[in-house]
Amino acid sequence: MDLKRKLSRLTSAGPGGSRGTPAPVNTVVEARPQHASPPDVPKVEEAGTTTLAEVLVEALRKRLSMEGEEGPAPGPVSREAGDFAEPSGPRDRARDEAASGLVDLREEARRRFAARKAGSADGPADPRVESLRQMLSFWAERQGTASARRAVAPVPEPRALPVEARTTSFGTVHVAEQLYAPEHHHGTAPVAAALDVEARLVASLALHPELESVDFTRMLMLDTETTGLAGGTGTVPFLVGLAWFEGRSLRVQQLFLRRMGEEAPMLRLLAERMASSSCLVTYNGKSFDWPLLRTRFVLNRVPVPKELPHLDLLHCARRVFKHRGEGARLVHLESKVLGHHRVDDVDGSLIPELYFRFLRGTDGSEMVPVLEHNQKDLLLLAALLGDLVRRFRAEGTEQQDPRDLLGFAVVAERAGDAERALAFAKAAAEGGGNVGIEALVVASRLCRRAGDCESAVAHLQRALTFARPGQGATLHLSLTKLYEHSVKDLSRALYHARLAAPVELPADHQLRLERLERRLSRQGA
Repeated sequence: MDLKRKLSRLTSAGPGGSRGTPAPVNTVVEARPQHASPPDVPKVEEAGTTTLAEVLVEALRKRLSMEGEEGPAPGPVSREAGDFAEPSGPRDRARDEAASGLVDLREEARRRFAARKAGSADGPADPRVESLRQMLSFWAERQGTASARRAVAPVPEPRALPVEARTTSFGTVHVAEQLYAPEHHHGTAPVAAALDVEARLVASLALHPELESVDFTRMLMLDTETTGLAGGTGTVPFLVGLAWFEGRSLRVQQLFLRRMGEEAPMLRLLAERMASSSCLVTYNGKSFDWPLLRTRFVLNRVPVPKELPHLDLLHCARRVFKHRGEGARLVHLESKVLGHHRVDDVDGSLIPELYFRFLRGTDGSEMVPVLEHNQKDLLLLAALLGDLVRRFRAEGTEQQDPRDLLGFAVVAERAGDAERALAFAKAAAEGGGNVGIEALVVASRLCRRAGDCESAVAHLQRALTFARPGQGATLHLSLTKLYEHSVKDLSRALYHARLAAPVELPADHQLRLERLERRLSRQGA
């Protein structure tokens, strides 16, 4: 039995009370003598209290006071009176204890009435009343918390959807457009900085040599909002966001699908824009956005446009920022890297449902934040591209997070740019700790490939100074190999080999030691 029903049974118990017709929780019902006037029980909305607990406690006090003034009520409540059955379980025992507590409260009222008639002072407050007050207050607080959890977000004020019907040679397309000035910043990054990127550096960042010949002044940034994330033929891109530069200003154009079955004109307009562009810039577009759009072209019998060189910034961000250990979500990078914090941004997981509600006939107010979300994603693409290339160009000369410097070092190493990679690795090593150790290992590897074995050894020796107990075995193994095969110092190689035991299989470790000892003995002979 829940607390409301317990309170109802408690307040309805009395002479002649019936268990079959419990009183409502917001009223206090009791049997009274015929001559007694009904107690003044305040309504919840009229009471001078703010919670149901206060109302019930006040009603209980009035009841006790009235009974004390009128004398004992006929027929004391007890289990034998038929109001409560013998306890047969936890609920019945709780009910029985509540009834017994009510009897005790009545007895206390009679005692205090007799004491007042005798001229004695009031005794201390009954602790059971305070216990009941605390219990009801706790219950009311829980009810308020549950109601807050169930609260529905306020309905937004009606706003017109900021799209206009545009007649094209392909049919009617609903479009929203905005032009951003050259000085516009997204967080700390200027959007127009994307125009200043060098194709060679972009190709190195993306590990995509095909991008070296791309004219990035004619790039097309693309981001879609869809009816789901599963992909396949059942997923529809109802909003296709495009952005390109006109001079140094950025034009954002959003193609909106007002109703299902009108995709063809929108897709043809997209194909026309792609035909005048040099490449696509997306975030996870290689895996999601473009494959989905290509499927929609086929299903709508619209010729699939020629595929453009594709720069997916998700791959670049994962390589550069992976040492942060915080993932590569676009909104997360927006706040942590560019310093832009979105306010009242719509949750991406809610976007499909908002669109379905729009199709069912809402006024479009809930779709306005979706268009704003998509617009910010497009601005972020341009700002992130410019910021990544600017940092990569700096070669570690500007103050950056050591974890990002290490990421740039590894990317440059993979791209075959050893000089840039070494500069980033040395800069990252200044941070010390685990990042410093990894950076020095990269620097040592680069120096060894360049034939500078002394520098390679020096970097590993410095890394040992950063290592905590138990971390140095791998470094000792690398030093063993360097001393044996490159520096030809067998005694130093044997010294470090003995310290590398934790990271080698016992059999391999023993073979290494025996080989070095044999070579040393032959060298001594």
